[in-house]
This record gives sequence, C-alpha cells and structure tokens, in this order.
Amino acid sequence: MDSREVAAVLAYTGRLDPRTIRTGTGEAQDQIAQWQELLDDVPFATNYGWDVREAIRAHVLDSPYPILPVDVARRWRAHRRDRLDRHTDPTPAADPDDPAAWRAELLRARHAVAAGVAPPSALRQITGGDPQRDIDEHLRAIGSYIPQAVRTELTRYRPTRAAREAAVTTGVPDALSVRCEWCHAPAGTPCRQRRASPDGTAKGNVVRATPHPSRIDLATARMDRQRAA
Repeated sequence: MDSREVAAVLAYTGRLDPRTIRTGTGEAQDQIAQWQELLDDVPFATNYGWDVREAIRAHVLDSPYPILPVDVARRWRAHRRDRLDRHTDPTPAADPDDPAAWRAELLRARHAVAAGVAPPSALRQITGGDPQRDIDEHLRAIGSYIPQAVRTELTRYRPTRAAREAAVTTGVPDALSVRCEWCHAPAGTPCRQRRASPDGTAKGNVVRATPHPSRIDLATARMDRQRAA
C-alpha cells in the first residue's frame, strides 16, 4: 500500500475504533509512516478474497486491544499461506526439457495465487463412472494389467503364485485354495514342514515346495463338487 491507501486505512480504522486516531499533525504523519513501513507488501484489496477493511473489522470485533499495523500484516500472511495450502500446481505449458522455463512458469502461477491475482488451483476430484473407452480398448489389447513377458520374468520371484496360475490354466486343482488340515496353513499360504519337537508338539517353519497330499485331495474334492453343481 502507498501512503494514500494507508491514510485511507487509518481513517477507516479511526471510524471503527477512535482510540487509533492521532490529532496532532506530527503524530498523524508518524503513524502513516509506521503503518506504511509494515504494510508495504500488503495490498489494499485483491480480486480473490482479501480486503484490508475486512481484516480491520474482524480485529475490532475479536480483540479488545487497538489494532496495530503488525496485526494487519500477520492476517495478510495467514491469508497467503491459506491460499497456497489450497493450491495445487497445474502442469506447466512450458517444455519439460527446459527446467528453467518449467520452474519459472510454476513460480509465476504461485506468485499470482499468493498475491490474490489468480484463484488457487485445486486438485481435480476423482469421480465415479465407467472407464474411458481408450482404457477398455487398451486392456483388451494387452489382456492383463501385467504384460505376459513381465509376468514370465516375475515367475522365479513368485513361485507360489506362478504354480497357482499354472494349475488354473491347466485345469489342475489349486491346492492353495483350501486350508491344509495337516500343517494348518490357511488358504492362499503354502504348506510348511511339520516337525515333531521333543515335547510332542508339531512345528512347521520350512516352506514346502509342493502342497501336502491331503491338501491336494481336499482341493480335488472341492473342484469335483463345484463341477457337479
């Protein structure tokens, strides 16, 4: 704000709180100089959400103490922080291979939001609805979220999953689809070796490469029932 705007602010403040009025010429000039020093980077009003008169009025209503220029400056900084917190950087139109231009465009957008020249850019809300047509076509083209070449490379790192997928593909019962009654491995978890401890209890910590025969029989019986139904 320049000196004329500061004088207008002080006149408005004096109407709301007469305690801030300075009657002497020297005192009034010193007051204008002090306020301008602290409010030099504070705008009188912006296009989006800021008016210094509203800040002054809010202070008079909320605080029993006379307003000081630092109170206005702090409200302006809080207003700027709130706007930037609600702002999400849009993708710049600059060439991403030009880091300087990319950064300059981001900074210009942020400065415009902070100064009240532009509104904050919010995140676009995720909405419901059918997938886009091009996504459906792409999924039909590749047949899976994971391409077959990548799935093949992952086989050695996921032997249990690979075995289950192979069983489903060949029509063999998926033994891991049921709970193992021998080692008590839950569905989806590979079987473990059961070793008898000296006190007679069973322990199973080593993962088996193949399911227990009883588990395979249970999965086979379950598949037969499903086919019969």
